[in-house]
Amino acid sequence: MLDSTLRPLIDPALNRAGRWLAARGVTADAVTLAGLAFGLAMALMLALGAGALALLPLGLSRLADGLDGAVARATRKTDFGGYLDITADFAFYGAVPLAFVLRDPALNGAAGAFLLATFYVNGASFLGFAVLAEKRGLTTRAQGEKSLYFSAGLLEGTETILFFALLCLLPQHFGPLAWLFGAGCLLTALARVLLARKLFRSPPPGS
Repeated sequence: MLDSTLRPLIDPALNRAGRWLAARGVTADAVTLAGLAFGLAMALMLALGAGALALLPLGLSRLADGLDGAVARATRKTDFGGYLDITADFAFYGAVPLAFVLRDPALNGAAGAFLLATFYVNGASFLGFAVLAEKRGLTTRAQGEKSLYFSAGLLEGTETILFFALLCLLPQHFGPLAWLFGAGCLLTALARVLLARKLFRSPPPGS
């Protein structure tokens, strides 16, 4: 929901940094993998109970997630780069609830399982929409220039980062926060399905 508002504010700085990194031989794929490494380090720290300290790798991970696209735009965008980026994002998203389950299975197991399930449903609705949008030639830059069609929703990247930051600061409240955010993920997926029903009921143009 907030991504389209923030992108025009942060993209100019990211693009400048991306050109600086590209001029020094840094590749977009390397930045993506660095972001994943930071994200997994954050999850490990959460699993070990170092909640507040996990904010640092969280911030570095999300910075890298913004910079990889900027580096790609300054050099050469590839389909594999977009594929690697979305795969890394979902690996990171899944690692965070898993960390809390591993930290205390009895206390966090049900809420963590629910959150993972809602991430799965929301991710499926997002990727399925992107495939059909590509098939029909639909484009959007509301969330910045992306390799995939990013359909807007109640909960997007910005809201997820804020949620993860809140988990770092208030790990003792993982259960209620996970149930609440998971419900938001389901609402986002439902809204996307209803939009897909509206847009994709008719055959693609030229078929």
